[in-house]
Amino acid sequence: DAGFVLGWCIFSTAVLYGSLALFTSILHNVFLLYYVETFVSVYKIDKISFWVGETVFLIWNSLNDPLFGWLSDRSFLSSPQAGSQITNPEVVLRRLKALSRNGPLFAMSFLAFWVAWARPGLQFLLCLCLYDGFLTMVDLHHSALLADLAVSANDRTRLNFHCSVFSALGSFSVFLSYSFWDKEDFYFFRLFCVALAAFSILGFFVVSRLLQQRFHKELRPKQDEALKELSVGPAPFTHPDRPVTIGQYIKQLSKHRNFMWFVSMNLVQVFHCHFNNNFFPLFLEHLLSDNISASTGSILLGISYIAPHLNNLYFLTLCQRYGVYQVIRWLFMLKLGLSVVMVLAGADHIYLLCIFIASNRVFTEGTCKLLKLVISDLVDEDFVVNRRQQAASALLFGMVALLTKPGQTFAPLIGTWLLCVYTGYDIFEREPVKDSLVSVPDIASGSGTPPLRLGCFYMLVFVPITCALLQLAAWSRFTLHGRKLQGIKNLRQGAQHGHLIDVKAI
Repeated sequence: DAGFVLGWCIFSTAVLYGSLALFTSILHNVFLLYYVETFVSVYKIDKISFWVGETVFLIWNSLNDPLFGWLSDRSFLSSPQAGSQITNPEVVLRRLKALSRNGPLFAMSFLAFWVAWARPGLQFLLCLCLYDGFLTMVDLHHSALLADLAVSANDRTRLNFHCSVFSALGSFSVFLSYSFWDKEDFYFFRLFCVALAAFSILGFFVVSRLLQQRFHKELRPKQDEALKELSVGPAPFTHPDRPVTIGQYIKQLSKHRNFMWFVSMNLVQVFHCHFNNNFFPLFLEHLLSDNISASTGSILLGISYIAPHLNNLYFLTLCQRYGVYQVIRWLFMLKLGLSVVMVLAGADHIYLLCIFIASNRVFTEGTCKLLKLVISDLVDEDFVVNRRQQAASALLFGMVALLTKPGQTFAPLIGTWLLCVYTGYDIFEREPVKDSLVSVPDIASGSGTPPLRLGCFYMLVFVPITCALLQLAAWSRFTLHGRKLQGIKNLRQGAQHGHLIDVKAI
């Protein structure tokens, strides 16, 4: 207990909150990079089982977020009874207890991928659903804490800053994984994954316990004001006359125009992020492997995972100056511009191709890191417009995931389909398929470019161009920024006046 007291005294709430991102990212980055190749190349899953597994995963992946969010936050939508009102420290404690339970289980489910314990098709389906279920619980409650711990843009930016720092540290697992990855000998990669999972389990246990101790203090009367912890008060904007049903809640969201435009944009963003994750090794292999060394490929891979988090530290300073909306818009325009330049340059400029492959992932992932701030703003708008007694942050994060997580499943399905259509390359058969669209040399570059390499190049450049155009169209209709956003925040803080604790100490 002395160690916990020492940790409680040394680390601020923002640091402890951010460190939870480390214990998730060290596992999830490895999962994203290797799960498809493991089942296709190592376990030799057949095409039908792969598609069936991804389809079932699509349904479960979409439904579990709002399901868990509703189970977590439904009491916040109900009419409070006398003497039973939920205070904000109690809300935070609920989320921390959920993290302390589900974090270690998430790490254990990660290990199930790397040992063949059933038929490939069955294991693929069970592993994906089990892993995503625990990941959803961890991610929902961690994301909801961002909206529960702070209201002001600066405080949320500070919390997000610490998440980016620890997520960057977590990305070093990708650097290390490249050294252990060997499709022919899986033993050392398995040991590496066990070490990662053990570290994650220990981290979730220690940090969640430290934070629970801290917010137990918030529940005690006459708490020492020198602690000055981050908290949002429980005072309701107004009390509803009766409980809100899930049907009524969905109807309210359907009338929330900013929510609908945001999820339209974010669906494309989720697709693009996971497309990059799933096909990054393929692009390295077929576009660059003949021209760069294995060590250079390892460095490029690691940079593409770490740089988004480091870049996000700079993006967050821009957000404080120009607002999240404007920074995200600039990132979409930058993604479009870089892709057009790469199309004009062609596939034979190796160094430019290296820069583009890395930067494409860096800026796409960088955008994803900022979107939690936008969802937290939508939580504020939902709280004000629908006059909640408590902000249903986990539920709103879950509803966003319901409408956007299908992009995670569409990415490998559409990607493998495009690869087969344009190149005749079937990753399941490893043999050319007749009637592919690309079967001629790259005339523009004047070289006999193999069809597979040219098809990969087309996928690499035209997917981000299409995504950027769709996102710019949707984002232009989003209005929760500038004066309107500040007005919403003022209304929420005014509704909770007298319950806010000084957050300058975080």
